[in-house]
Amino acid sequence: MDPLVIFTPSGKRGRVPAGTSVLAAARRLGVDLDSVCGGRGICGRCQITPGYGEFPKHGVTVAPEALCGRNAVEDRYERVRSLDQGRRLGCQATVESNVVIDVPPDSQVHKQVIRKAAAARDIKMDPATRLCFVEVQEPDMHEPSGDLERLKDALVQQWGVDKDTLRAGLPVLRKLQPMLRKGEWAVTVALHRGHADAHEHILEIWPGFWEGRLYGLAIDLGSTTIAAHLCDLRSGEVIASSGIMNPQIRFGEDLMSRVSYSMMNPGGDAEMTSAVREAINRLAKETAATGDIDPVQIVELVFVCNPVMHHLLLGIDPIELGQAPFALAASDSLSMDARELDLSAVNPSARTFVLPCVAGHVGADAAAVALSEEPGKSDDLVLIVDVGTNAEILLGDRNRVLACSSPTGPAFEGAQISSGQRAAPGAIERVQIDPLSKTPRFKVIGCDLWSTDDGFEEAVATTGVTGICGSGIIEAVAEMRMSGIVDASGLIGSSDQTGSDRSLPDGRTHSYLLHDGTLDGGPYITVTQADIRAIQLAKSALYAGARLLLDELGTDTVDRVILAGAFGAHISPKHAMVLGMIPDCPLDRVTSAGNAAGTGARIALCNRAARSEIEDTVRRIHKVETAVEPRFQEHFVAANALPHASAPFAELRKVVDLPDPSFNAGGSAERGRRRRRPIRKE
Repeated sequence: MDPLVIFTPSGKRGRVPAGTSVLAAARRLGVDLDSVCGGRGICGRCQITPGYGEFPKHGVTVAPEALCGRNAVEDRYERVRSLDQGRRLGCQATVESNVVIDVPPDSQVHKQVIRKAAAARDIKMDPATRLCFVEVQEPDMHEPSGDLERLKDALVQQWGVDKDTLRAGLPVLRKLQPMLRKGEWAVTVALHRGHADAHEHILEIWPGFWEGRLYGLAIDLGSTTIAAHLCDLRSGEVIASSGIMNPQIRFGEDLMSRVSYSMMNPGGDAEMTSAVREAINRLAKETAATGDIDPVQIVELVFVCNPVMHHLLLGIDPIELGQAPFALAASDSLSMDARELDLSAVNPSARTFVLPCVAGHVGADAAAVALSEEPGKSDDLVLIVDVGTNAEILLGDRNRVLACSSPTGPAFEGAQISSGQRAAPGAIERVQIDPLSKTPRFKVIGCDLWSTDDGFEEAVATTGVTGICGSGIIEAVAEMRMSGIVDASGLIGSSDQTGSDRSLPDGRTHSYLLHDGTLDGGPYITVTQADIRAIQLAKSALYAGARLLLDELGTDTVDRVILAGAFGAHISPKHAMVLGMIPDCPLDRVTSAGNAAGTGARIALCNRAARSEIEDTVRRIHKVETAVEPRFQEHFVAANALPHASAPFAELRKVVDLPDPSFNAGGSAERGRRRRRPIRKE
């Protein structure tokens, strides 16, 4: 049997003959891998990183000999241009057996769009780090004392600091004497004191009166993407935001796959820790460059992340999170030097704060959402859903707040979808289907025109139409349901049943043709029955988690719903409700909070009191564990229907008229024929 090649982060896979180059395999499978030299090993744009070891999620074991050994072309490129450790040239490395291959962002033609932008927010400024200008007594042979001790005395006298609490690390001590003399015994220091810290840390020192600014990074460390917001610690202004794909995707698309990788591969946890820390360093450099600041001015970092990412960031094996009772190594907030996390792209003395985790499957990202959206201060019952690979769900009001997590998987991110891809220019992100003609129109990332508008083809000539991302597949499936192409059980009807020749035979099922780009050398984009099932599984997990929280409070309804997260900000409430992703609610009471976890991180970065507040809030949140709750499966099965097998969704039906076809398993006379492609570009 031909070797299986699995590409991350796209999730695309397929079998290719042994000896096929990785670049050729990528092109055959529709994977976004750059190359401009015709595969001669000159440009270096096709660099890839192979993964080795056990990958239970993918059902493969990757041996070191999965790719051929390095050849003379790669050796020459290494001498002339250099290759990052572990990387290969995709045009030279050939596939010999099953392999998992990561395509890094710099090797992708269409770069990933990280949608975790910073939302405008008023934050009361009370940062943990401040600037203090001091005049230090000059040394005296007759009263010998060290420069550091006299600096501390000056801080005590001029700023009222407790001398016994002052600490200075080696990076500050090494530059102390030249800075004092250059400033003629006057210096400006960056002084940090955490909300519960007994010590004050001297983080940096400048000669004389320094008029620069201090900055901090608020980092949302997700399982799929990592987003960073560079904030001015005096004004709270977001100077720059950057994001990258989490390189751990090559070890597993979801969290449990990464836990499994750690279990199956000795040292796998350290490998994943190293990968994510390198990515954070790279992101910090990019964000500082975007904000046009010196990285030494970044003196604080705040992290929010789910429990598995929390442990892997800290260098803790997450194995205990993969089995009951899902014990955390530490649930309280943590403060430490950035260098303890090998974060070298910021000030050498920078301090790091990691928000507390709620429980074994509900992490600091959920705590950050609670800090941002404040469900515990709400007069009405609010459901907050942070949609992602692992969804965090909060439900509550002034009386009580509940939380749980649901393993939705990567389908909402476009992975495990036949024509799916991450959000990048050219990806379909909006879909509408005419209920009468059953013909679609769509928008792609990077273009404001609909596909039926004049000038669309010219507008997308550079990127093309490359696939469908998470928000696009959500809208596509919901539109198929509203137009009668898909029935309530999730079955796609035949052309006879739907009245549309876009319903194509696909083995024993059917697919819906969204776009035929083959005449222009582009992809043939369909929504398959397997795609529908993947979305059903993801949305059912999301709904079942929310339903468990409602059961706990003894109610069937919520007053309002907040969709949080980068993905949640880009899906329409109507389409989410048609699929039954969330419980029924008036559509005008469903809103988006954008990247609420990132906002919570910014609040904690800019306000010391907020750190104490979230610690107190987390202690009062009641955790519901979906993994051991028997009702979860019951709710999950009922939620497989679109929108639901038994819940009436009365509010939705006030504004959406859902047809009620039923496509039986017998299908039509067309079933079983080979897939045909009758539809040509409009």
